[in-house]
Amino acid sequence: MDRNLNLLVASLVDGDRERCLELARELICQARQPADIVTGGIEVAMATLDRKCTAEQFNLLEIMLAGRAVMAVTHLLFPAGIDLSNPRSSVVTAVLEGDIHDIGKSIVKTLLAGAHFRVVDCGKDTPVAAVCISSLISSVIPLVRDVKPALAAAGLSHVKVLAGGAALKQCSADILGVDFVGQTAFDAVNYVAALPGGIHAGR
Repeated sequence: MDRNLNLLVASLVDGDRERCLELARELICQARQPADIVTGGIEVAMATLDRKCTAEQFNLLEIMLAGRAVMAVTHLLFPAGIDLSNPRSSVVTAVLEGDIHDIGKSIVKTLLAGAHFRVVDCGKDTPVAAVCISSLISSVIPLVRDVKPALAAAGLSHVKVLAGGAALKQCSADILGVDFVGQTAFDAVNYVAALPGGIHAGR
């Protein structure tokens, strides 16, 4: 990892939004691809924050400041206002009930929009009715297993279910009862993009 990416990781963890934006702009000027900045900077910083989310180390203000910095850099890399007049398909995202951490979901949502998918964001602490699921805490796992049956009951058994986030990426797709578990935000985008005809999610 180069010096600027190392500095970006440290600044993201510190929640220094302005410094993060400055470093991200320098990386862009160095012709670094947004994907490299996300995987080598944002996701490394998020992994560090994940490890801090313990009873002994958890600091809500620290996580909130870091989340603000992460989203600022993400929006710089993938600006809002992407033309979605003819999207490839639709994807539904949500953080399931009991979990209020939505940094990872927000990044996936932005990346999907950048890949020209229409994203329906159900927000966080959402009842079981989602398709692209993110979670930071393991207590949500039983709810994840309820998603496919809930979709089947609604006549949507054809809809693919993706999962990710610090807690969920430790599990296999079989254990979670989903179609795919992503290790990074880009895994979800690549999986959706490779599906024949894309995803058709509860239109």
